[in-house]
Amino acid sequence: MALFIWGLVLFLGSHSVRVFADHWRTEKLAQWGEKFYKGLYSVASLVGFVLMVYGFSKIRWDSPWLWYPPVGMRHLAALLMLPALVLLVASQVPHNAIKAKLRHPMVLAVKVWAFAHLLSNGKWADVVLFGAFLLWAVLNFRAARQRDRLAAHTLTDEATQPANTSNTWRVVLVGVAVWAILLFGGHSWLFAVSPLGM
Repeated sequence: MALFIWGLVLFLGSHSVRVFADHWRTEKLAQWGEKFYKGLYSVASLVGFVLMVYGFSKIRWDSPWLWYPPVGMRHLAALLMLPALVLLVASQVPHNAIKAKLRHPMVLAVKVWAFAHLLSNGKWADVVLFGAFLLWAVLNFRAARQRDRLAAHTLTDEATQPANTSNTWRVVLVGVAVWAILLFGGHSWLFAVSPLGM
C-alpha cells in the first residue's frame, strides 16, 4: 500500500507544480536550465508512475469494497471512455478543431477517464486512484484556464493556426478505433478486467 500511495503522490505531485507552484517552477527553470529541470521532472514522473502501477497491482484485488457499483455503471463508463479517448488523441494531433476549441484536451481526457472509472469501480484502491486523478484534473484544468486568461494577448502558434478539418476527422477516427479495441478485448488483455463485465 505504501508504494502505491508514494507513487501516486510523486506522480501527481510532479505534474502539479504548475498548479500550486508556478512561480517556483519559473524560478527553477531560469536557475537550473530547461534541460536539467525537464530531466528531473521526467525522472520523478517515471519513478512515481512505476511505484504507482506496481503498488496498485499488489493491492487492487484484495482491496476492500467501499461500494458496489450497479452493472449499468460499467456500460456508462464504457460510453464515457469514447469522448475521453477522442480528447486524448486530440491532445497529440496539431491544428485540430477539438484542441483549438477546448485548449486542454489532455486534462479533460483524464477528467472524463477518472470519472468514468469511479462510477464503475468501488474498491478502496480504485476510489483512491481514480479519485486522486479526478481531483488533479479538476485543479489542473482550472489553473490552465487561469493561465490562458492571463496570457490571452500572447497567443501561441497552435492557437493562431486555423483548425485543419482532416486532422479533426483523423482525431475522431483514431479515438473511436482505440475505444473499440479497448472495449472488445484490449482492456481485458492489458488490465485483466472486461469493461462490460463479460
